[in-house]
Amino acid sequence: MRPDDIKAVLGDRWLRVESYIKDSLRSDIGLLQSLNEKILSHGGKQLRPLLSMLVAMACSGGKASEDSCRYAAAAELLHNATLLHDDVADNSDRRRGYPTIRSLMGPSVSVLVGDYWLVKAMGLILSADNHGDRVLHIFSKTLSDLAEGEMLQLQKADTGDTSEDDYIRIIYNKTASLFVAACLSAAISVGASPGMERAVTGFSTALGLAFQIRDDIFDYSLDQAIGKPVGVDVLEQKITLPLLGALREVPEPIAADMRKLVTEIHEKPHNKDVIMDFVKEHEGVAYAERKLSEYIEEAVAAVETLPDSPYREMLADVARYVGVRSR
Repeated sequence: MRPDDIKAVLGDRWLRVESYIKDSLRSDIGLLQSLNEKILSHGGKQLRPLLSMLVAMACSGGKASEDSCRYAAAAELLHNATLLHDDVADNSDRRRGYPTIRSLMGPSVSVLVGDYWLVKAMGLILSADNHGDRVLHIFSKTLSDLAEGEMLQLQKADTGDTSEDDYIRIIYNKTASLFVAACLSAAISVGASPGMERAVTGFSTALGLAFQIRDDIFDYSLDQAIGKPVGVDVLEQKITLPLLGALREVPEPIAADMRKLVTEIHEKPHNKDVIMDFVKEHEGVAYAERKLSEYIEEAVAAVETLPDSPYREMLADVARYVGVRSR
């Protein structure tokens, strides 16, 4: 199911989410307002707030609350805040096919705008009628997870000793944690039972991990339809699941040599081609795709414990979409 189809099903509730996003960001400072509008015009799939609203509907028999809309909007604001900061950390010139605020206005402006979006996300949570304190703690933990995930990734880039457990922790902290915050806050907004909360947490954790694994597979794909360059992770000294899968297939001395190629890639960028060929030769992408499928199955199984409804089925459809998405 495509994001636009979900928005059509949500109808006025989705319009409320969009209204909260736009109204929260409104500023009488012309430069800030124009930058906010530029970011909103390149909004991407908006998957996190869509999942948030579907969870609220699935846990309430189709009766999402006004707080549900607030928390969904907050998830999107927080997500974009982290992207504005990530573009500075990664020196990124393009995001979703468009120039980044960092490339247009410099890193300081990107950080400041990211801070603005972050504070507005927190403000939306605090304006909620119910459960704002608990939800604020959940989103605060996500921010802590994001920082720790980024630092662990930087640490492992220097040492080149990323294990699969390290990798899962990194992608949970950097990606899945916000999926959990978006979905769990939605369940809380409609007074979901503890059992529903557990199901939603399991669903969003597995789905967030699968989402990032799919992105990491793209980095080893030669399919130009994806619309993004390949080999970027390796050039940033990131050892992701396709490479980890290939390393499993060779003796330790060879694996150590490949890890060394990753740590030296800034001085020897031609190492990228050697590593890409190594992953292809040892079917690292196939290994990552098997793990991806396992997480998708886990997500679908978790959500199927929720009450039967069209919204539950849409959540399962979104999980399947994440498993096969092409960009």
